[in-house]
Amino acid sequence: MIKQPYIVGLTGGIGSGKSTVSQGFQALGIKVVDADYASRAVVEPGMSALSEIAQHFGDNFLLTNGELDRAALRAVIFANAEEKYWLERLLHPLIRDWIVGQLQSDRGPYVILESPLLFETNQFQLVNTVLLIDLPVELQLERASMRDSSEIEQIQYIIDSQMSREEKLSKADWIFDNALNQDTMIKRIETLHAEFLALANSKN
Repeated sequence: MIKQPYIVGLTGGIGSGKSTVSQGFQALGIKVVDADYASRAVVEPGMSALSEIAQHFGDNFLLTNGELDRAALRAVIFANAEEKYWLERLLHPLIRDWIVGQLQSDRGPYVILESPLLFETNQFQLVNTVLLIDLPVELQLERASMRDSSEIEQIQYIIDSQMSREEKLSKADWIFDNALNQDTMIKRIETLHAEFLALANSKN
């Protein structure tokens, strides 16, 4: 009988530093399943979801190489709640199936599901414990705008469209304060790694 993996959900708002922290766990040999990558994988050329999107929104939402024009689609769904709902109904089950397949195939001591929408999409139901990468909103805005060269207003819109920082803090089992000195990051990741190893061992 194949043992079920112990799954740590890693989440946080835009600009919080999720990817940097997850890279720290990967350096320790832990597999990270990226929900953002899953959202791209299910709409690659040749996938049925891409055909349905093109049929619904029009071929002008495809790039010349046949890939999805994600920027054009993002602009539409941010402006139209009904279209956003239609897209989520199509993609969320496909994304979930892709993620589950990746999680179940891991044979490490534990596996991480990195997802900015862990709570909003009910992906938290897939995990055993939740690690929140936390940052005050003003620092989120500053770091995200520097990283993406995006307008502050657009980043604020994304923050406002997601679960509030306060609610995420109340739901998380572990908090990684990413406003602290970045020189302490590796040590704090190693401490969490030891905690997760112990939890995974106690589960099996």
